[in-house]
Amino acid sequence: MSSNPVAETVSSLMPRAKEELTALVAFKSVADFDQFPRSESVGAANWIAAALRAEGFQDVDLLDTPDGTQSVYGYLPGPEGARTVLLYAHYDVQPPLDEAGWATPPFELTERDGRWYGRGAADCKGGVLMHLLALRALKANGGVPVHVKFIAEGSEEQGTGGLERYAEQHPELLAADTVVIGDAGNFRAGLPTVTSTLRGMTLVRVKVDTLEGNLHSGQFGGAAPDALAALIRVLDSLRAEDGSTTVDGLAADSAWEGLVYDEEQFRRDARVLDGVELIGSGAVADRIWARPAVTVLGIDCPPVVGATPSVQASARALISLRVPPGVDAAEATKLLQAHLESRTPWGARVAVEQIGQGQAFRADTGSPAYRAMADAMAVAYPGQEMQYAGQGGSIPLCNTLAALYPRAEILLIGLSEPEAQIHAVNESVSPEELERLSVAEALFLRNYAAS
Repeated sequence: MSSNPVAETVSSLMPRAKEELTALVAFKSVADFDQFPRSESVGAANWIAAALRAEGFQDVDLLDTPDGTQSVYGYLPGPEGARTVLLYAHYDVQPPLDEAGWATPPFELTERDGRWYGRGAADCKGGVLMHLLALRALKANGGVPVHVKFIAEGSEEQGTGGLERYAEQHPELLAADTVVIGDAGNFRAGLPTVTSTLRGMTLVRVKVDTLEGNLHSGQFGGAAPDALAALIRVLDSLRAEDGSTTVDGLAADSAWEGLVYDEEQFRRDARVLDGVELIGSGAVADRIWARPAVTVLGIDCPPVVGATPSVQASARALISLRVPPGVDAAEATKLLQAHLESRTPWGARVAVEQIGQGQAFRADTGSPAYRAMADAMAVAYPGQEMQYAGQGGSIPLCNTLAALYPRAEILLIGLSEPEAQIHAVNESVSPEELERLSVAEALFLRNYAAS
């Protein structure tokens, strides 16, 4: 890679990139303003806007989206008649969770064992830097050969859909021939990967009521219907004996065609404890990329410490259901709701409330943009061939863009390989991945312009 002028330029820019990522990670830009100050997100947005202006972007603006957050937009004109490419990342981050569990402060970028640690380092502030590095390398080596639109979302992690709604209200703003979503990741560090499918998601809250108020478990237990026990029965009905997701009427037997995910590698990536079995059936890739998956995200009930000997009158849970491409998220939501209502025992009162929803996504991997990216990745990762992987997570904006611009090609790349531990404590980014993917993106833009 060193003999390539673009690669040499990116390599020379890495110390600056580390300084910039340090500055960007320092903003506690969690888009939950009940927990974190809005000023932190505003500061991150202004930082990105200033960076775009410094690179010659025009029409740089902070877009006030319907969910009360801001997305940063800019336009960099290319040669007359050139194609337009939209580069996407997001600057909001997940909460740091247990700050005591971090080896170093979550909002201070810290180098350790060859990786850079900090919340958002990979997901997705590193993606912002990846786009900037690619553009800088091209500017230093003949210029950017396409028109570039840059969008940095401010609430992707919250799933509140602000940018999706804004894009629908201003459909011309993000129109492009190709979209590069910088919010995915290589299958493993050093193996260049595009994410060709995303699972969709529905999020529901279920509440079970059985009594007018809690009762003494000695005086009434054994006959009085226990709401917590009823909820546990309902939640258990969402899984088969082997742990497979079972929602009445929802197919769960699809197979993944593509990259094979070795079971032992998955155990290491997922940090499964020794002796604990994986759940579900079929290949690992089938389970995490091609089939639905239910997760109980939280339960409201008395904590163990301070609990009293009571029969519970009410209990509720937050449930996530990931759905694979080919399954309509709205239909999956209806099936989940019907399942929860029909499986609630003892005539208990049950209420199901939808909290969020996003459709699944499948890319057209036979398009010219994918061929241009494959050639670029072969140069950035010598000796490696571009792989196609799925992603169990959801990026609802992908489907919004696909619906708004049906002729646009959408590619998903990024820095969130398994070692990055995104959404967990001690999130980190590999600087080697940042460097190589920046080279790949720069060469992709050049290849795509010439195709």
